Amino acid sequence: MTQELIDLRTCLLEGRYADALAIIDELEGMSKQAILRNIEAYLNILLIHLIKNQVEQRLTASWVTSIRNSIRQIKKLNIKENKTSYYINLDEWENLIEEEVMEDAIADASEEVMNGKFTRSQLSAMVDKNHIIATAINLLALTYTYSPKELPAIMDDYLSQLAGGENWINREK
Repeated sequence: MTQELIDLRTCLLEGRYADALAIIDELEGMSKQAILRNIEAYLNILLIHLIKNQVEQRLTASWVTSIRNSIRQIKKLNIKENKTSYYINLDEWENLIEEEVMEDAIADASEEVMNGKFTRSQLSAMVDKNHIIATAINLLALTYTYSPKELPAIMDDYLSQLAGGENWINREK
C-alpha cells in the first residue's frame, strides 16, 4: 500500500488525475478486501462455536464469549464509513457462509469438537448445515437492528435458546 500512496502522490503532482483516480480505486478495492477477510475470520469463529454447540449439545461461557465477540466485531466491520450501508447485506450472508466459510469452519471445528474425536468428513456428515446457517443468520440479523449497547442483552436471550443455553443462562454464580 505504501507504493500505491507514493504513486498517487506522483500522479497528483504531475497532474495525471486519471491515473490518480485509478490508484484510488485500487486502494478502495484493497481496503474492502481486507475488511471482508476480517469479517470472514470472525464468521468462521462464530460457525465453529455454533457447530460445537450443535454436536456437543451444550453451551459454555467461553463459547458464548466467542460468539458475542464475533457478532460485535462483525457489526463494527460490516458498517461502511457512511454509517448507512453495509459491506455485506443481510440477504448476502447465506451465500457467503455456504460458499466461502462453512467448510473451513467444519474443518477447524473437527479439531475441537469432543477433543478432536471426528475427522472433517465425519463432522461434515453429522452437522445440520442448514440449521447452523439459519442460526448464524439470525444472530447476524441482530447487528442490523440493535445498537452495540443493546446487542449483548439481545444476544443473551437468543443464546439461551441454543442447546445447553438454559443451563448457561441459569448457571450458579
